[in-house]
Amino acid sequence: MSDGTTLSIKRSITIRAVVTPAWKEEAERELSAGIATTDQQLAQLEQEGQQVVDDVRRQSANPLDPRVQEQVAQVQQQVAAKRAELEEQKRNMLQQQAQVRELQMEQIVDQGQLESFCDIQVGDNLVSKMQVAVVVRDGVIESIQQG
Repeated sequence: MSDGTTLSIKRSITIRAVVTPAWKEEAERELSAGIATTDQQLAQLEQEGQQVVDDVRRQSANPLDPRVQEQVAQVQQQVAAKRAELEEQKRNMLQQQAQVRELQMEQIVDQGQLESFCDIQVGDNLVSKMQVAVVVRDGVIESIQQG
């Protein structure tokens, strides 16, 4: 069947983590840091947005001019859009934090993806070759699951 030809293909590998006290602590720390960063970005956004609005009004001869009002409205709209985006990020992180707190010890959770290459040849089970997962416990590979 096989003519000896092999082909190297790229595949995704799922990284699964065993929930341990150290893993939970690290996940909580990362999410808390992300939430704090988002809060800082929100505060900075509000400050910078107000500063731009003040500058636009200060630089015009007539702050009530419709063109000035339009500029102010555009700035406020941009700030509102960015604020909504940051608030959505924060909500997602808070939701993830709640989910992490609910996880049971020794539970296995998907943590991410890596990409690697593998060789295939005639007669190989492609599905099996593509379905690979690495299970880690506190950063140490515990098992490699294929198929």
